[in-house]
Amino acid sequence: MKVNPNTFKELSTPYYILEEERLRANLELISRVAREAGVEIVLAFKAYALWRTFPIFREYIAATTASSLYEARLGYEEFGSRTHTFTPALTSHEAAGIARCSSHLSFNSLTQFERFKDVVRRENPKISLGLRVNPEYSEVGTELYNPCARGTRFGITAEKLPDRLPDGLDGFHCHCHCESGADVFERTLAHIEERFSRWFPQLKWINFGGGHLMTRGDYDVNLLIETLNDFRRCYPNLMVILEPGSAFGWQTGPLVSQVMDVVADHGIRTAILNVSFTCHMPDCLEMPYQPAVRNARSLPLSAADGCAVSEHIYRLGGNSCLSGDFMGSWQFGHELEVGENVIFEDMLHYTTVKTTMFNGITHPSIGLLHCDGDLETLREFSYEDYKSRMD
Repeated sequence: MKVNPNTFKELSTPYYILEEERLRANLELISRVAREAGVEIVLAFKAYALWRTFPIFREYIAATTASSLYEARLGYEEFGSRTHTFTPALTSHEAAGIARCSSHLSFNSLTQFERFKDVVRRENPKISLGLRVNPEYSEVGTELYNPCARGTRFGITAEKLPDRLPDGLDGFHCHCHCESGADVFERTLAHIEERFSRWFPQLKWINFGGGHLMTRGDYDVNLLIETLNDFRRCYPNLMVILEPGSAFGWQTGPLVSQVMDVVADHGIRTAILNVSFTCHMPDCLEMPYQPAVRNARSLPLSAADGCAVSEHIYRLGGNSCLSGDFMGSWQFGHELEVGENVIFEDMLHYTTVKTTMFNGITHPSIGLLHCDGDLETLREFSYEDYKSRMD
């Protein structure tokens, strides 16, 4: 089906739209960073796991990263390579399965390492084992997403490490970014080196985790490459790994929805859509942040209070029973009509992987917009998808 990528007027039901041209642009940039910095960059499934698009990814990258058995299986079985895996709590009934699917496995603590090292090695003698460390420094401002917050459950601090690392421990895994810039990584790296560099000669690799938003328009890609090259010159024995998620899916496509009704209370008008913030855009409520809406101007929430109809200001409300399933306010250039499209920009990362079927609400379909303008439907959802979750 040919569609107009500006309006998607051909659509009358909700769709996540992945735009192949934008995805390839991100992949080109990421592969350039990996090549020029001499590092490995892998796709983190926690932000993006549309496996039907893996053939495109395999043209640019060689591996993925997982945080669970199912993600590890997805990487091994569908991407076609073993994953770089970290999980906060490896369990006895999943350890062997994760080992089979993983090339690298980072433990969250020394106790987990000691408990499971022999189990995973028996299952996969070639697996490389690591340990997550906590540099006790992060510039992530939202506490919900700060892995180094006080009392964190992630990683081990330097003072708890023995001078001599246990035999068979090959690497460190350190994640302390969220949609961060290269300058943040440069500052964070100084803290990592200060606390952990004395163990670097004992290691084969270091994984600097995700949150490196190198595909964002204002990201200083050259600084990232320079910082990584400087680090590798200092520690030539270490293979360096990055595992961003958002960077791959950043600005690669919208969520297209339709207006179902317009209601008003105490002078506040809400356009009710056939999508849900809590079900389909959960980060908007968790972060929280107000997404961009095509052809609309974002306003403070209070702007919807008592506004004149002629101002075309609306809250946007989801179609679940959660009272807080709304965001606002936006100013449109006209009165919204039932059936017209409302397009949320940049809705591919951390959406399709986090959707729920709360209230039994139908999921948006997933479509791949090819470079020639043809929209291929990758997935449509049905009652059976909802019912199967209740089995």
